[in-house]
Amino acid sequence: MTVKTQIRNAISNPAWVCFLWAGMTVAITMVATPARFTAITATREIALDVGRVVFAAHNKAELAALVLLLVVVRVSGRAATFWPYCAALALIVLAQAVWLMPELSARTDIVVAGGTPPPSYVHGVYSSLELVKLALLFWVGFSCLGRGRVAT
Repeated sequence: MTVKTQIRNAISNPAWVCFLWAGMTVAITMVATPARFTAITATREIALDVGRVVFAAHNKAELAALVLLLVVVRVSGRAATFWPYCAALALIVLAQAVWLMPELSARTDIVVAGGTPPPSYVHGVYSSLELVKLALLFWVGFSCLGRGRVAT
């Protein structure tokens, strides 16, 4: 097998997209976000405002990762196997973009303005969906390892 064929096989394997996306999600949601709230000089309002901007950018990056994953899954010839997982990922990303992010942003607006938002379950739903998303990404990624399509 030539190097060119090996590179083509690696690029057409959805695992790399899944692990790249999972790494991005872990870095933002599980590392950077908690760290932001431990900064001594950052007020809660500033941390929330920065978080809103970071999560908006993260959501756009996830939409791009979703499109890339759909393309790579299709090109890999594994669409029948992985479409259900991709559909679940799409539903999660869209729910976060269309429903949860706007609600969380509105709550941030209240805090930044000096108010106290009413109790809500939205943050818990968002966090739970993040964990489901990571589980799906790791499931698809590891399922694709070792099953590279041999290009001719």
